[in-house]
Amino acid sequence: MQDDATSAQTTDIAEQTERLARLTNRAMMASAQMQGHAIKQASGSEYALMDAGTLAKAYGTFWSDMISDPSKLMDIQQTVGTEMMAAWQSMFGLSSDEPVKDKRFKDESWSDDPISRSYRDVFLAFDRASNSLLERLPDGSKDHQRVSFYTRQMISALSPSNYLATNPAARKALMDTQGESLLAGLENLLTDLERGEGRLAVATNDDTAFEVGVDLATTAGQVVFQNDLMQLIQYAPTTKEQHATPILFVPSWINKFYILDMKPENSLIRYMLDQGHSVFVVSWVNPTREHSEKDFAAYMTEGPLAALDVIRNITGEEKANILGFCIGGILVTAMLAYLAAKGDDRIASATTLATMVDFENVGEIGVFVDDDRLASMRVTMAEKGYLDAHHLQDMFSMLREKDLIWSFVEANYLRGQKPPAFDLLSWNSDSTRLPSAMLLWYLEEVYLQNGLRKPGALEMNGVKIDITKIKTPTFILATTEDHIAPWRSIYPATEFFGGEVEFVLGGSGHIAGVINPPNERMKYGYRTSDSYPASPDEFLAQAEQHKGSWWPHWDKWLRAKETKKVPARKLATKGKYKAIEAAPGSYVKAT
Repeated sequence: MQDDATSAQTTDIAEQTERLARLTNRAMMASAQMQGHAIKQASGSEYALMDAGTLAKAYGTFWSDMISDPSKLMDIQQTVGTEMMAAWQSMFGLSSDEPVKDKRFKDESWSDDPISRSYRDVFLAFDRASNSLLERLPDGSKDHQRVSFYTRQMISALSPSNYLATNPAARKALMDTQGESLLAGLENLLTDLERGEGRLAVATNDDTAFEVGVDLATTAGQVVFQNDLMQLIQYAPTTKEQHATPILFVPSWINKFYILDMKPENSLIRYMLDQGHSVFVVSWVNPTREHSEKDFAAYMTEGPLAALDVIRNITGEEKANILGFCIGGILVTAMLAYLAAKGDDRIASATTLATMVDFENVGEIGVFVDDDRLASMRVTMAEKGYLDAHHLQDMFSMLREKDLIWSFVEANYLRGQKPPAFDLLSWNSDSTRLPSAMLLWYLEEVYLQNGLRKPGALEMNGVKIDITKIKTPTFILATTEDHIAPWRSIYPATEFFGGEVEFVLGGSGHIAGVINPPNERMKYGYRTSDSYPASPDEFLAQAEQHKGSWWPHWDKWLRAKETKKVPARKLATKGKYKAIEAAPGSYVKAT
C-alpha cells in the first residue's frame, strides 16, 4: 500500500513538473508577443486607445486649475484627511458595522479578516476622497473629463480585490485547492494573452457555450438577398395574418445583428413576428481590407436602401416601417433626411433605439475620440484598411471597467475560474471590424463636428441632409443608464424632427434596457409623456412611469398606424429573390 501511495505521489509530482514546464514555455512565448505588441503600438502600426501626450496635457491642466484655487485644494485635503481617519478607525474596530455595498468586497472574508478589512477600508476611503475631488471639476472641459475617466481607471486597477496577496477569497482558494487555483489562473492568463497575440484579451464568457444558429439566432427565416455589405433575412411568419406594412430592422455593424434575436424568450424579432408583423433584418458583413473604401453613404445605399427595394418587390407594399439600433439608428436617421431631401416617402414609420442625434455631450466615450486619436487611427488603418474589432470592445469595457474588466481579472486569474455562460456577453465578444472610410467619416463628420444636427452639414451621395426635414412618424427609445448613447443626447430628437415623435425612456443600459422582453419579472420599466419640453430634466419630472417592457407599447404604437391585414407572407423561394441560405446566414458567422 505504501509503495502504491509513493508511486501515485511520484506520478503527481511528475505531472505537475511537466505542467509547470509547459506553462513556463507558454509564458516565455506570451512575453515575446507582449513585447511585439508594445513595439507595434509605439511605432503607430497598432492603434492605441490612450495617448501619453494627451493625458499629460489633461493632468497638467487639472493641476494648474487646482493650484490657481488654493481654497479648493485645502477643501480637498480636508476631505482626504476625513476619509483616511475613518479608514484608520475601521482598522482598530472603532467604525460602524454598516455593510459595504461595493460588489468587489461582497465576500464575507473581507470583513472577517482584520488585515483584509483594513486594505479594503483604506482603499475605499481613498476612492471616496478621489471621487470627491473629481466631482469638483468644472463640467464641459474635455481635459477634465479625461482626468476624471483615467483617474477612475487607475483607482479601479489599484483595488485590493485585484491582487492575490490582498484578496482573502483568492488566498483561501489557493489554500483549499493546494495551489491548483493559481495554476488554473495562470493558464487562463496565458490563454487570454495568446488569443490577443500579446494583448490581454480578458475572457468574459464561455466561448464554447453558445453557437450562432444553434443556441442563438434560431428564429426561422431565409437569406433572400445579399451584396458586398449585407445579407437580407426574411423571417417565417408565426401568425395566420400579418400587418400589411413590413418592417426592416437595421442593427449596428459594430456588433452582430443577433442581439435582436438571442434566445427565443428574449428575441425582439420573434416577439414582433408573434404580434403579426412581417419582419426583415439586415445582417452586416464583417469587413476585410476589400471593404476599406466603403463609406457611410455606401452603408446607406447598399444597406437599408437596397433592402427596402427588395422588400417592396417581395411584398408588393410601397411603404415599410424601419428600425435602427445604435449606429444603425444613426444611419436610419441620416437616411430619413436623405429621402426627405429627395421627396421619397417610402418609409411609413421609423423607430430608433439608443440612437444619438446630438453629439455635443457624448459622455465618457468622448475621451477616446479627438483629433489626435483620429490621426493615429488613420495611420493604423492606412495599412490594414479597417479597425480591428477588439479596439471598440476594449473601449466599451473601460466605460464599465469594474464589471467588464476587473471582476473577470479577479475571478479568472486570481481564483482560476472559467467565465460563466451568458448569452449577452457571448454576443458582446462577437464584435466586428470597421472599414476605414466609413469609420473616419463617421468620427470626423458626425462625432467630432456634430454634423447630424446641423442642417446641410452632412452630404451623402451628393445630397445635403437636414434632419429637421424629417416628417416620418418616429418612435425613439433611450435608456436611463446608457453609457454609450446618453439619453440626454438622444432626447433633442424630439425637437429636431419635424413629424410626430413618441419618445420613451426605458430603464437600465444600452443593451439590457433595449432587450427587455415582457415577462413575469417586469424588469426596468419605462417612462412616457404627452409633451416634450425643451429640457430633458423637465421631461423626467413630468413623465409617467410604467412597469414592465416597452415592447408592447411600441407594438401598440405601430398598430395604430394601420389596420390593414394580409395573409401571412411565405418566404421568398423562387423568382428574382429566392432563398440563398437559411437564417441566420453566413455573414454573421464570419469571425
